[in-house]
Amino acid sequence: MKYSGWPDPGELVVGRIDEIEDFGVFVDMLEYEDKRGLCHISEVASGWIKNVRDHVSEGQTVVAKVLEVDESSQQVDLSIKDVNDHQRKEKIQEWKNEQKADNWMELAFGEKLNDETYAAVANEFLAAFGSMYDGFEQAAIHGQEALEDTDISEDEVERIVETARENVSVPYVNVTGYVDLTVPTADGVDVIKEALEAAEGNGEIPEEVELEVTYVGSPEYRIRVRAPDYKTAESHLEESADRASAVVSDHGGNGQYHRERNTDQE
Repeated sequence: MKYSGWPDPGELVVGRIDEIEDFGVFVDMLEYEDKRGLCHISEVASGWIKNVRDHVSEGQTVVAKVLEVDESSQQVDLSIKDVNDHQRKEKIQEWKNEQKADNWMELAFGEKLNDETYAAVANEFLAAFGSMYDGFEQAAIHGQEALEDTDISEDEVERIVETARENVSVPYVNVTGYVDLTVPTADGVDVIKEALEAAEGNGEIPEEVELEVTYVGSPEYRIRVRAPDYKTAESHLEESADRASAVVSDHGGNGQYHRERNTDQE
């Protein structure tokens, strides 16, 4: 995504050096539409500089700090030397993440992605999450719930969530489901206990997956799964409910899995 406005003084920007002169270098600011900045030779590197080309080269990607912005003269003064290694790595990663988000937008909307749609979704993401990438990441982790407070349409939310869950790598995801367990026989309590043990995996759940089953209110039980990715979490969630349902079914009972809590049972 490229911004149409101007950067603010003190902001870090990613740029590509497109011209080198004896007095400094011109930098194409990659995050802004048709914006070019000048980094004076004194701001290229610390200390005395004999030859600018000893420090930078044409086509090189750099992170620079915005010193001054003069919109009337279309001039942006930059400093490369004022950016430390930590800031440089962090900014480059942020920029790469936003490039990924651009690609995900294309995957999500395909031919339906026009400037108007892009701008509308991007603005909602920036307002709610601070960046496009963070918006997709939250959609991957929390699904449609993450976008409930935005003005993004239902169809667009579905497209975003589907794309996010297929493409975004996140540290872990949490998913929750519910299973209703009923056993009409006299030994119902023991059967339910056996069903819950089965739901928890009987000690056979992989180390990278955390699964917890808790009582909500008769006949409802909550299943929570924490896993490295959405597909794994969903798979273990459904398998947990199926194991519990199979146990009660074998004893003449009934098990029913659902994603939302049955508040009408309270």
